[in-house]
Amino acid sequence: MKKSLKKRGQKFIRNFSRASLKASEEGKEHIRENLIGRVSHIKSIKLLVFEWTLLISALIMMAVAQAFWFSESYATDSFTPGGNYIEATIGRVNSMNPLFATTSSEKVLSRLMFATLAKIDFSGHPNAGLAKTIRTADDGKTWSVKLRDDLKWSDGEPITNEDVMFTIGLIQNPAVNSIYETNLEGVKVTEEEDGTILFALPSAYADFISALEFPIVPKHELEDAQPKTLIEDNFSNNPVTSGAFSYNASQTAASETERVIYLSANPYYYEGKPLLTSFAVHTYANKDDLITAVNNGAVTATAELTGPEVDKITNTGFFKRNTNISAGAFIFFNFGSQKVNKVEFRRAIRQGINLEEIRSAAGEVDSIDYPFIKSQITLTEYPDTARYDLESAKSKINELFGEDKPSLTIATVNSGYLPAVANKVVEELRELGIESTVATYAENQDFIANVLAKRNYDILVYEIPLGADPDLLAYYHSSQASANGLNLSNYRSTLADDLLVAGRETLNEEMRIRKYEAFLGYWMSDVPAIGLYQPTMTYIYNKNSNPFRDGNVLVTALDRFADVNEWASLRGTKSKTP
Repeated sequence: MKKSLKKRGQKFIRNFSRASLKASEEGKEHIRENLIGRVSHIKSIKLLVFEWTLLISALIMMAVAQAFWFSESYATDSFTPGGNYIEATIGRVNSMNPLFATTSSEKVLSRLMFATLAKIDFSGHPNAGLAKTIRTADDGKTWSVKLRDDLKWSDGEPITNEDVMFTIGLIQNPAVNSIYETNLEGVKVTEEEDGTILFALPSAYADFISALEFPIVPKHELEDAQPKTLIEDNFSNNPVTSGAFSYNASQTAASETERVIYLSANPYYYEGKPLLTSFAVHTYANKDDLITAVNNGAVTATAELTGPEVDKITNTGFFKRNTNISAGAFIFFNFGSQKVNKVEFRRAIRQGINLEEIRSAAGEVDSIDYPFIKSQITLTEYPDTARYDLESAKSKINELFGEDKPSLTIATVNSGYLPAVANKVVEELRELGIESTVATYAENQDFIANVLAKRNYDILVYEIPLGADPDLLAYYHSSQASANGLNLSNYRSTLADDLLVAGRETLNEEMRIRKYEAFLGYWMSDVPAIGLYQPTMTYIYNKNSNPFRDGNVLVTALDRFADVNEWASLRGTKSKTP
């Protein structure tokens, strides 16, 4: 059995060896025939091989060249993170504590460095800022606020209800004398167990959310400061911030008034770290120096120039963008003046002056016929405006005064187009047979104290802020016809007063519209003022920068900073997505 198996195995090995040898010989013959034997054939096709090699090489080179020359088609020049932005402002910086911001420079710094409970959004309406929610009860007298989660100061410390309550305490303390004191006058503030902050108002106020646009200051930095000397605390020169930018350093320039305040992007800003690495505010003592700086390209942008001043910018590297703000230019009649206290006289003036001619002195502006503007409220019905009729107006004035017509004093300020507008009013009054003179003042504390507070004019040509809400109580309610009030016409009407209060306290939008429509009827009949135009903010900025979006609705010029975390001044190349 074993021998048989051995013989079979030997036979298998012999057969396998013979087969392998045969396959090897056949393989060698196949290689000689199909590979080695055909090498000699290359000589006959070498030209064809050469041509194909050149063609493939050319195609590769063309592809490389195309990728190089058309690389711009797959990339775009856009603004990228990084860079610096320099805003030119007017006015001294006495303090960087936002509770005392009064000059233009201080207000700009406040907006850049400090966030507020409520803020104006891109549509021009007040909305939540540091607050996560802002709600009101049905009666409009109780408002509740809850902060966002994980808020931080620029030093990394958390922003809490303690900071809010501490700030409110400072604002309501008369010894502090904060510019926001009137926002919270008579308001009681408490903190609930669930973290809600309650604001109890003495009376309903439909637009109380606008009163919450005050900045919060850090308790851990200021709790040991004395209220009377708060403005002198070191915080005023080196603040911890909550806004888009944090304080870095400051440098005195040509004079003590001219300074440069250097800011850095705040990584803890609740709306996201800004694209800009840094932001500088360069303050100037006067507009002539500021204009020189813009023309020399020393700054990135400014919003300080108005009217004819804008035409002095000759640097072609800057854009000029005009944006309406929620304000109005009016002719105010002083009811306290014996010269214009007759309603028939005021109506005759309104009928007999060519408003289009007067408005033309302000350039291309949107006209205002009423005390409201479109962004504030849309009424169901607007009364007809007085039709311009010079002869009828002259006849009425002659009937009222005969040859003894009054000579009027017109007050205005040296700002923007107002002097030119006031002079146009003089020309139109002269057509009516009324002589008048213009007294032009610098817009400062002396003007406020000696002209506005004392109502030292017969007619005032002036611009007033109107806000986001149509509430006009401050300008036409009898309680504001005082040295401390803004009723610049000294207008007194019990019926108008009731409607203004009702409009302020009514939360129902339909009811508010009815109240304000009724008030408008009295305003048109009594003629405390004549609407002229809606002022604009001219923003002058370097063409290589990207400031606020063109479609943003601004309530005040400072609202341009609503999206400052998205501003940019550095360009780079980015690949396009196919």
